[in-house]
Amino acid sequence: MKQILFVCLGNICRSPSAEAVFNALIEKNGLDNEISCDSAGTAAYHAGEPADYRMRQFAKKRGYHLTSISRPVNPETDFDRFDYIVGMDTQNVRDLQRMARNENDRKKIYLMTDFASGLRYDSVPDPYYGGDAGFELVLDILEDTCAGLIRKLQS
Repeated sequence: MKQILFVCLGNICRSPSAEAVFNALIEKNGLDNEISCDSAGTAAYHAGEPADYRMRQFAKKRGYHLTSISRPVNPETDFDRFDYIVGMDTQNVRDLQRMARNENDRKKIYLMTDFASGLRYDSVPDPYYGGDAGFELVLDILEDTCAGLIRKLQS
């Protein structure tokens, strides 16, 4: 089974949304026995908290349910457990690279937009301090990139 970890800064907006979008695609494509995912943050600011209420609202409008509870990345277990560790932006990727214990760990790290198929963005922007449009954009990008990641895993 392929295991995917989605990572952003606080694990309350982008990475739990990626987890929800990806889980919906796993279910839609009947891949429950082949792929699973989780999410985490590079910082523990919100450990133990649910996803941001605004992100949950916007996701719910599209049929996604953000149920994960924020947790920080644990390099001692996450690099062993997951096949792909996917950062939402270049700072997340740099932080993950610093957490990596060795070259094998570093080979598992990707940028979410590496899997883009239609939309062209260099990262998934953090919507936390922005307006409604930022949350919608995050979901637009994640729907595109999660579909691209599913295609990569199936090929």
